Amino acid sequence: MAASQLRNLIYYHIDNDLFDTANFLAGRLHALDPKSPDAAHLLATTYLRLHRHKPAYDAAVKHGANGKHLGCAYVFALACLQLDKHLEGIQALERSKPIWHGKSNWAKHGESSRQHQPDAVAVQTLLAKLWHAHGDLKRAGEYYVEVHKASPFTWEAFDGLCKIGADLNMAHMFMPSQEMGMNSLVDTVSVNSATTSTIGHGAASNIFTPSHDPFQTSGSNPNVHMLGTFGIPPGRPKMSNANLPSGWDTPTTAGPGSLDDESVDDSRLTDAPQAPARRARDAHSSFGNVSVLPEKRQTAMATLKRTISGHTNSHSLSTTNSDPPSNPRRSNRLFGQATTAKGGNRSAADLALSLAGRGERDNRPTRTATGAKGRTESTVGRVVSGNRKIMPPDPADKEKDRLKRAPSRMSEKHATTVSAQPSVPSKQSGVVSAADEAAISELLDGLKRLAVGTYAASRFDLAQAVAAYHSLPASQRDTPWVLARLGKAYYEMADYRTAEECFIRLLKIQPSRIEDIEVYSTILWHLKKDTALALLCHSVREQHYDEPQTWCVVGNTFSLSREHDQAISSFQRATQLDPKFAYAWVLMGHEYIANEEYDAALYAFRKGVAADHRGFGGWYGLGKSLERLGKYEDAERHYRIAASINPSNATLLVCIGVVLEKLHNRKSALLQYSRALQLAPSSALARFKKARVLMHLRSFDQALVELEVLRDQAPDEANVWFLLGKCYKGLGDRGDALRAFTTALNLDAKASPFIREAMETLDEEYDDDDASEDE
Repeated sequence: MAASQLRNLIYYHIDNDLFDTANFLAGRLHALDPKSPDAAHLLATTYLRLHRHKPAYDAAVKHGANGKHLGCAYVFALACLQLDKHLEGIQALERSKPIWHGKSNWAKHGESSRQHQPDAVAVQTLLAKLWHAHGDLKRAGEYYVEVHKASPFTWEAFDGLCKIGADLNMAHMFMPSQEMGMNSLVDTVSVNSATTSTIGHGAASNIFTPSHDPFQTSGSNPNVHMLGTFGIPPGRPKMSNANLPSGWDTPTTAGPGSLDDESVDDSRLTDAPQAPARRARDAHSSFGNVSVLPEKRQTAMATLKRTISGHTNSHSLSTTNSDPPSNPRRSNRLFGQATTAKGGNRSAADLALSLAGRGERDNRPTRTATGAKGRTESTVGRVVSGNRKIMPPDPADKEKDRLKRAPSRMSEKHATTVSAQPSVPSKQSGVVSAADEAAISELLDGLKRLAVGTYAASRFDLAQAVAAYHSLPASQRDTPWVLARLGKAYYEMADYRTAEECFIRLLKIQPSRIEDIEVYSTILWHLKKDTALALLCHSVREQHYDEPQTWCVVGNTFSLSREHDQAISSFQRATQLDPKFAYAWVLMGHEYIANEEYDAALYAFRKGVAADHRGFGGWYGLGKSLERLGKYEDAERHYRIAASINPSNATLLVCIGVVLEKLHNRKSALLQYSRALQLAPSSALARFKKARVLMHLRSFDQALVELEVLRDQAPDEANVWFLLGKCYKGLGDRGDALRAFTTALNLDAKASPFIREAMETLDEEYDDDDASEDE
């Protein structure tokens, strides 16, 4: 009893977020029973809630590493995820697979109900995370897909698929699963004792070995009809608590014989096969061998007669025995006593029909015996013939008979109630009402609209992502989560002002938000808004001092003021708080490039790529560092990896073109610049690079078209006028060339030596060196 009370108290404090007390009480429970896996599970759980992952690992390793206790294995795997012991956690969950495979806790959680053991969806989600962290994206994707098929509401599964770069068909995503009871056929289930009796051991074992596809119902046993997901008959109410182990006890062994945290193998408890017909036991032979068939109740009551001695009429017995054999039935008084002693020996259908027949018999007019001298109520029966005068029954005898029969009726009624309920499917537990089905469909539709934007953003289809987010209802669109996604999408599109507006609206709604604030600080860095960035830095330092995002904001503030060493220190602090925070590694690498510390930059970018393999910023940084080191082929390879992750980024294509130019592959470079302009027609850098390559290829007419567009786009840029003058020189237009050089000289007096040299060589023949970059 003390252990049970401690368990209740532990869960009370866990539910109320009083984890210190819960941990203290869990330690007392474990001291009372150090060999109990349940006590170890609770102790490990409280350590995990306190973010003390190593003690949680130590508390759960004994019963969790071998997979014999599902709760311990799950907590053990969660601790392994945080401690980077991914394979240990995977092995523990795989060893416990016979316990969790096919288990579903759908619709079992609510304000007044809880399940302290994970189901298949939770375990598979954790397995996907472990494989993802281990680097096996294929296995992670398989588990993410299984989770999404079984529970589309588990957003982590869809988000994980997006993070690993899975190619998804959104038309088939976020569909109702059978776990939810949607499109269920439970209404057509009928109480058929013949069908129920054929579900033998094979069907029972199949409950724990479902098919791999959660949407596929088991069809291997033709005798099993209308089974729910994972072969469990839908709508079956749970047995009495007296027949089940305590809800605090958790399974310690695997296999079909193990118990759930709340349910057991129902097929062996509630739908047991009917026993074959047998004779009355010898211990009751003195009461007569009376057999009543429930299926022929009306006929049996009409033909079955007793003599005064109480023996059965042989003619009537032979008539009823012509029907198919059935379970024998003793007298009503004996039946009540036998049912009380062994209420589970008869099937639910027999008990229900017997009770119905009993009610018909009790409702018939009473046929009293003739007044025979010396009769006793225990030996005198009712006569068949009506040749005697009917006498009214004695009230005293009637009252005695009623009192004697009452306990038997009560016990029979109780046995019928307990035994007959499992045979009737519960509509509430197996079928979703029309209102619930509509609500689930509406929720899934809303999630799908969010998912369309998220998936498009993960594929860097930014226009579609923005359109999807803007198509949401205002109540959903003006939430911090959606505004942050919108701001990041605009940031990737280089629309920094619109991105800033999104984050300003976000901080008005949720001023204390820290997630994605590092991106907002980078947006302010691009906009050169040092005052706004400084205010943001002070705000987040006061609220979230120990968060890596805070130190990214601090580092961007120092970087904008050109204090690169201080910025590097800030980013290092961020990586100390979270070594897997890829964004901090990438920003640190760029600061190293600004300090011309390329080896250190390569180290930082590689750490960023290791933390987020699909983070194109890390691959871009590696390419930039290698380019500065003169390793152009390696730089090209890393740039191309970044471009394959983010094919919509025009800057990456320009970088590839620059490297190709340095490798003297100008035609390929021209192709990259043209693709960049298709993605971003307003990109001045891509157009400038394209015009210069065209001049190298002596396509002066095409180059002039690009430069004129660029002149209108950036009329105050000296390099544009200087390159335009060289283009006119190549076309032989000396006057326009001289005017362009003069304009460039007025815009940038510091470049006057180069511009004057070009003006002095106007009469000379055009040389490819004239198109060299001068920025």
